[in-house]
Amino acid sequence: MPPLALRQTPGSLRRGLLLGLGALTGGLFGLAFVVDRFGQKERAIAAEVVVVLGARVLPGGEPSAALRARVERAVALYHQGLAPRLLFSGGVGLHPPAEAHVMRELAVGLGVPEHACLVEDQSRSTEENARWSARVLGTLGLRRAVVVSDPFHLLRARQYFRLHGLEVATSPALVPGRTLRATDRFYWTLREAAALLLHPRVLLARAPTRARG
Repeated sequence: MPPLALRQTPGSLRRGLLLGLGALTGGLFGLAFVVDRFGQKERAIAAEVVVVLGARVLPGGEPSAALRARVERAVALYHQGLAPRLLFSGGVGLHPPAEAHVMRELAVGLGVPEHACLVEDQSRSTEENARWSARVLGTLGLRRAVVVSDPFHLLRARQYFRLHGLEVATSPALVPGRTLRATDRFYWTLREAAALLLHPRVLLARAPTRARG
């Protein structure tokens, strides 16, 4: 049954509102499906750098399971030879130090040379990850990146990095032994879809064109 406010509106207006609500709901769930499918596929290709997006740091500077999984995935790509550098992107969250510094320490412990590790420690959101990372990479003349994050986060992350002029492939980081409950997976994919719908400029961002010559 429609909400009381809709039942009290004129018939044509009520029908229009219901149709609009139905279209919005259908669009949201349809985009959530796209977000989920996109994040499940490995899309990493040879690039100039692997960008690792930060995740929660626990009290005492301990990495969360999600942060550790992202670093381990990026290090695996590095050892496979997909890129010669890793860029760790993430500022200070609820607990110091900055996510980027915790990730860098993990990567070095997993055999990545210090000279191959770049750090961006100012960002506190996906948009800032992309903006600050693009600045760091721009100073080095780098444009082709593989972005590593949780599966449900990858589509929105790619779109933000595209907005900031980077050619982006993606690689999902899966936490070993963790299977998200259906309700949690539904929540996170729906949340990501809503964030994209609320920012059409991000949703519609296209891959930058490569200069000829």
